[in-house]
Amino acid sequence: MLGSLHIKNLATIEDLEIHFQEGFSILTGETGAGKSIIIDGIKLVLGDKASPDLIRTGRAEATIEAVFRLPPPKGVAADPSLSEEGEVFIQRHITQDGTGKAYLNGVLVPAKKLKEVSPFLVDIYGQNDHIFLLQIENHLRYLDDFLGLGGLREEVARVAQDLRRLSRQQGELEARKREREQRLDFLGFQIKEIEAAGLHPGEWEELLAERNILKNSEKVALLVEAGLGCAYSDEGSVSAGLSKLQEVVRELARFDQGFEAYDDSLGQSAIAVRELADALIRFKDRQSLGPERLEELEARLSTIEKLRRKYGETIEDILRHCAKAKQESDDLARSEETLAGLEAEISQSLRGYKAKAERLSRLRHDGSPRLQDQVEKEIALLGMRKARFQVKLETAPLDALAPETARELGLDEVEFLISPNPGEDLRPLRKVASGGELSRIMLALKTIGKEKDLLKTLIFDEIDSGIGGKTAECIASKLRDLARRHQVICITHLPQIASFAPHHYRIEKTVARERTFTTVQKLGFEERVSEISRLLSGSRMTATSLQNAREMLHLNLEQEKTKRRNA
Repeated sequence: MLGSLHIKNLATIEDLEIHFQEGFSILTGETGAGKSIIIDGIKLVLGDKASPDLIRTGRAEATIEAVFRLPPPKGVAADPSLSEEGEVFIQRHITQDGTGKAYLNGVLVPAKKLKEVSPFLVDIYGQNDHIFLLQIENHLRYLDDFLGLGGLREEVARVAQDLRRLSRQQGELEARKREREQRLDFLGFQIKEIEAAGLHPGEWEELLAERNILKNSEKVALLVEAGLGCAYSDEGSVSAGLSKLQEVVRELARFDQGFEAYDDSLGQSAIAVRELADALIRFKDRQSLGPERLEELEARLSTIEKLRRKYGETIEDILRHCAKAKQESDDLARSEETLAGLEAEISQSLRGYKAKAERLSRLRHDGSPRLQDQVEKEIALLGMRKARFQVKLETAPLDALAPETARELGLDEVEFLISPNPGEDLRPLRKVASGGELSRIMLALKTIGKEKDLLKTLIFDEIDSGIGGKTAECIASKLRDLARRHQVICITHLPQIASFAPHHYRIEKTVARERTFTTVQKLGFEERVSEISRLLSGSRMTATSLQNAREMLHLNLEQEKTKRRNA
């Protein structure tokens, strides 16, 4: 509900604050007093487009503040921006240079954010304010809510959302199918090329070392021969010297056992020389392969060099690239399996959607005549006695349904048709109904509805346009009944409606110091008598009009007490 509204420097309002109550509230005042400015202030705080022309003359900025109170569950579920405590504080600043600001619970937000949360807070029904009723998709929601089909519609919506999600995934996979096939071919070529090379870690370095030796074979051969000569062949070779020295040490050990240790060391050295000589001989044998081996090395190095240019600096890098290519190839292959699984999942979800949507459509068709009858009865009581109302239902054929075209609202499109006067054809409500008629139709729908948005504020403006007498009393009674489920604020010129509300605010316009001021006053009982008397007789109040006003108030207050006791 709207708890309070504070407006500063908006048109003729300098500083006005209203504290609203639960239930039914009435705003009255003479034409031009500023009632419409208060409605404009509420619209602005709910995100309507602001104009610097609305700022009071001589002021740099207009400010509108509103506090809404909602049940805690609504504060959490309706919109994440709304306070968990169920209280919403909105500020709107309008400046001359157009750089106004909006705040939601103290947080700076764009004005469009206020528009997003406004449906959870207020519905305004007045001239040009029936946007919700004029949007065809909302007609279907009214029908479903009246028939108690909201839960089934939500199930259909969830399946439709899943279908569209799955369909998007399928489309993305199919769109990339050719790309995947090309990628798989490319990866397969890379894997085959790398595996065919038979690489092993460290091979590149080994081949380079061997090539270096073969390219310097003459020098290497001389060094090998020199090494063998030093070890064995030449006079005074290391091997011969070690043997002779070992004999001397053994002789000395006969005289001093300390030399025995050197005998062992010399033996180890002799072994090392023999091993070195063997290594030199084997090395010499390998060099005998000559130019043929060098050609093999060059060919192998060339093969590896090509792979290095493509896949990585080292053989280890090339092998890692091959492993990644295999993993990617496996993943892409699994995409085909995913696509097949998606097709099966879509088929199953589509069957589920068709079953739920068909059932929802059947229930809508069966129940729509009840809504037609109820609305016609209600609007007849509200002064539209000869009006005809019809629910036009069009259903898409099931055989034309595809996953990507599944609608969250189901198979049906609904539009309300109206014939306000006898002899006129039924036409779309959005095209032919006047502001007053729309307000009364909305009141009828709200009266018979089963909305879950309890404590939402409903504001009716011009609902009394072109009516009076018994019809006015009926509208007032409906508004009072509706106020048991919602906060209802109504601007009226009719005493019959004004006398039904327990809370009455008078809007006045005064002129002081050559400036116009709009003010608001919450009326007590005697003040209400005077105001309703004015509505009855105009500015010339009489004893009779005052007595009639008093009787109307007493009668309606007693009726309200009786209803509350019997409720």
